[in-house]
Amino acid sequence: MANAFPAHVRLRIFEREKGICHLSGRRITPADQWDLDHKVALCNGGGYAQYAAVPAGQVLPAPANWSLADAAALPETWFTVTQTLVMRAGLEPGMSVLVTGAAGGIGGAAIQISRILGADPIALVSSEEKAAYVLGLGARAAIRHDTEDVTTRVRDLTGGKGVDRVVDMVGGDTTTRNIELLAIGGHLVQVSTLGNRDANIPLARVVRDDLTISGSRLRPQSSETKAAIARHLREHLWPALAASAFPHPKIRRFALAQAPDAHRAAAERGHYGKIVLLTSEAAHAIV
Repeated sequence: MANAFPAHVRLRIFEREKGICHLSGRRITPADQWDLDHKVALCNGGGYAQYAAVPAGQVLPAPANWSLADAAALPETWFTVTQTLVMRAGLEPGMSVLVTGAAGGIGGAAIQISRILGADPIALVSSEEKAAYVLGLGARAAIRHDTEDVTTRVRDLTGGKGVDRVVDMVGGDTTTRNIELLAIGGHLVQVSTLGNRDANIPLARVVRDDLTISGSRLRPQSSETKAAIARHLREHLWPALAASAFPHPKIRRFALAQAPDAHRAAAERGHYGKIVLLTSEAAHAIV
């Protein structure tokens, strides 16, 4: 869930310090060429509010051609995927990437980041509507896990070798399948365990095929680590988002006071895309 703040609300905060912003113990002054307008940021929690303070290194410009409401949906998922799939799992051009839960926020970010970096994303979804959505985001193929044989389709799409990377948010019984679908030297990136926290790991396969399994959380990472992720995003990924033809995720907007309704919407089986909470000021001023 993301929260969007209009520029004039942020500016009122800064004006109290006459243009000087104090973030994470560092004094930001005009000498830093700090542009106060049209920014998004990764919060360290506590983002359901009209005002938020974040370390300066976690702030990014909203990409051109994005409204603040749409851009507010980027940091949490794009930081997560950049940290896990790109920086830790070493995603490279030409690699194949199987994305489970591909129509969700993390899944959509994994598809688009893979495509920007020259990798080959394959999406796993549960409906025709979601399949059309992920193909629009840039997936090469969409596999219906509820009606198709996932293993057969993945083998067909990769010429029998399997995928180089798997981004999974389910865990549980799907873990064995995900490991079996990895190519030699492959890497399973476990971002969450929405299905089950326990799994049977075929260790013989892990050893035989030189596989890697990694898990990570974003929130406990240090400010320095998050700033490094932000720099990577700004240098390697952010420019692509500014293109007018770049596909935006589907975004549903709720007022901040409707946060419980937003959570219920996110839990619906048919949900896909992202949800953004708007402050009352943002609802009137955001563009």
